[in-house]
Amino acid sequence: MARPLRYEAAGAVYHMMAREDCGKNDFEDDKDRFAWVDLLERANGRFGWRVHTWVLMGNHFHLLLETPEPNLVAG
Repeated sequence: MARPLRYEAAGAVYHMMAREDCGKNDFEDDKDRFAWVDLLERANGRFGWRVHTWVLMGNHFHLLLETPEPNLVAG
């Protein structure tokens, strides 16, 4: 059975997270961490998201972001 489509709405606030399998680390070093932050900044600029807070952990991350346009999946 296919996964249901993700709900998207203008002005919606999302808690997003992703976790690596089996406790593996997502980020090898600070270079990887800075690259992730740079990627997030570029997505914000391109899609107009408002990131309220974010945190990088060893094997996962959390984002709390708002989408002024219904474009979460596009990003």
